[in-house]
Amino acid sequence: MPLSRIATRRAYGLIHVIISTLHRVWIPSEATLGEGFHIIHVEGSISIHPAVVIGKRCGIMHNVTIGTNMTAGAPKIGDDVFIGVNSCILGDIRIGDRVRIGANTAVTTDVPSDSIVVGSPAKIYPRLGPFLRERSLDDA
Repeated sequence: MPLSRIATRRAYGLIHVIISTLHRVWIPSEATLGEGFHIIHVEGSISIHPAVVIGKRCGIMHNVTIGTNMTAGAPKIGDDVFIGVNSCILGDIRIGDRVRIGANTAVTTDVPSDSIVVGSPAKIYPRLGPFLRERSLDDA
């Protein structure tokens, strides 16, 4: 490997460590982030595993961890997903499209599209499911 390439990689690594430590946002260059990925608040730490795949228009809040659960594989997150404050998404799992993950939620299983996930351990609800059931009971 040429000497200039080695020097450039070391300089990049040093700059990356300094900036990541100051901002507490760890997003490695190997992670796949879709178009429109955005961080809503950068108040706390954000940690993303290098093998993570995140779809388009995903928004995450502060203190979020997306990574492994001490096993091989990393999460694959679909399009239009929102991840709330202090949430963890761990393991070789698939998060579907248009999913909302609430604050303080620990997700370790697959989540189907159009769902809402809350709690620790995570409970998966179909979007608007409880509201539709209440309305149908009132109409009866």
